Amino acid sequence: MKTYKCLFFDLDRTLWDVETNQREAQRILYEKYGLERYCPGFDAYFDAYLEINDRLWLGYRDGTVTREYLRNHRFTELLGRFGVRNLKLAIRLGNDYIRLAPTFRNLMPHARETVEYLYGRGYPMDIVTNGFDEVQHVKLANCGLGRFFRHVICSEKAGANKPDPRIFRYALRKAGVGAGEALMIGDDPENDMEGAIGAGIDTVYYHPTGTPHGLGVTWEIRDLSRLREIL
Repeated sequence: MKTYKCLFFDLDRTLWDVETNQREAQRILYEKYGLERYCPGFDAYFDAYLEINDRLWLGYRDGTVTREYLRNHRFTELLGRFGVRNLKLAIRLGNDYIRLAPTFRNLMPHARETVEYLYGRGYPMDIVTNGFDEVQHVKLANCGLGRFFRHVICSEKAGANKPDPRIFRYALRKAGVGAGEALMIGDDPENDMEGAIGAGIDTVYYHPTGTPHGLGVTWEIRDLSRLREIL
């Protein structure tokens, strides 16, 4: 079995349970601001948020949407979806969400025990993420995983978003290892897998659904606990 000198982890949807944490944060905002006045129900509100948010994040990844536009526009568009034109309310929702969402602690199944196991085995571990720097640090601190990771490598500081190989080369320099000495673990087929492969890094595709794909990954797992068999 190959020995790696550094493990790169994606954070969102690999370790941190994005959907559960987003839903809990949005539920609080929905009730705090009385958004039932405008929306037919929370599920309709949350589904619209997911569609808008995912689309804007894709634009951010591809460089067509700025960080500021993503943060400020998603709630403007969300409220507009239900016929509400209230910029002040949209800004308040956006600011509250940025403060609130990272404080939730739900993790993907077996994330904590797997990270603790790998840390106990002596693997140096870093996070490689497209998420905003200050938000990702808060997530890690609140869910109790921060102490296991040496660096949080965000696209903002690297000057490139995954899947651009430049962020992976930046991570390699930060870790002080070569491409053949690192392993990338993530859930996103394009951002994590194709990006790492393009940088010459071995990959573990965390793929809970198990749907068919044509990726040339090194390993594929449906449960994070399977990393014990690889590492």
